Amino acid sequence: MADFERVTLRDPSSAMTATFVPTAGMIGTSLTDGDEEFLGQRRGLDAYVTAGKTMGIPILYPWANRLSANEYKSNGTAVTLTPGEGGVRADEHGLPIHGVLAAYSGWEVTAQSENSLTAIIDFGEKPELLAAFPFPHVLTQAVTLADRKLTIETTVTPTATAPVPLCFGYHPYFTIPGAPRDQWRLTTPSMRHLLVDSRGIPAGEYEQWDGGVESLVSVTYDDGFDEVPDGAVFTLAGGARRIDVEFETGYPAAQLFAPGTDDLVAIEPMAAPTDALRRGGYRSAAPGQPAAARFSITVN
Repeated sequence: MADFERVTLRDPSSAMTATFVPTAGMIGTSLTDGDEEFLGQRRGLDAYVTAGKTMGIPILYPWANRLSANEYKSNGTAVTLTPGEGGVRADEHGLPIHGVLAAYSGWEVTAQSENSLTAIIDFGEKPELLAAFPFPHVLTQAVTLADRKLTIETTVTPTATAPVPLCFGYHPYFTIPGAPRDQWRLTTPSMRHLLVDSRGIPAGEYEQWDGGVESLVSVTYDDGFDEVPDGAVFTLAGGARRIDVEFETGYPAAQLFAPGTDDLVAIEPMAAPTDALRRGGYRSAAPGQPAAARFSITVN
């Protein structure tokens, strides 16, 4: 496999670093404080590039998690997706999963400093991307590391007359170094829990989730939520360490993933719930009105 160039950001006020790989999908591969790693490495960058197996902080674009079929319709445009073509990957049920940008090499770095990185994709210039998401726009990802906080801001700027659906998300995997999983605690906000079918697709039913603190001793998650308020904070803590994930703006949905087979927790900010691109109810970026979403990760 090619030796991808990594960009490491350094926090001016601490020993923290964050590493991203623009030519492998702008994935975040590392978030460290000295020698301690806070991102789940799973199968590593090689498996992400060759098979789309997620790790670190990947972007899920233009849809987060699964769609319930290989077709969708938005703003009067009907689209048919073909797994294996144009970056479309299928899950174990044959459903399109995680969008089309897994390990995508076409990101263009437009700005870089010691502690910040900005990269873009112009969908209007990428026929292979427009085939799956025919809404011309510029996608911008701006990353900053300062004061022990990693901030990721994503902006969608339409470049034609069609509105651009906002159904994307991120899939950050977190771990607490030096503390076993049975000592971890997860704090969640009040939101709405979406019940799903056997394929992980929302079934149209929900229940109130009051939030609070829960030990992960014997708890697993693969759960979706909506009605997440701007500014909501999810916290993973263990030993003397704590990770705060703030859904600052533009992420009214979330997915929690905590398998019993791995010492990690994914806290996923989503611009719309799973399958929203098919069932509707999502926001769009209107021509002349760029839409931004921002979340941050603070390590204490």
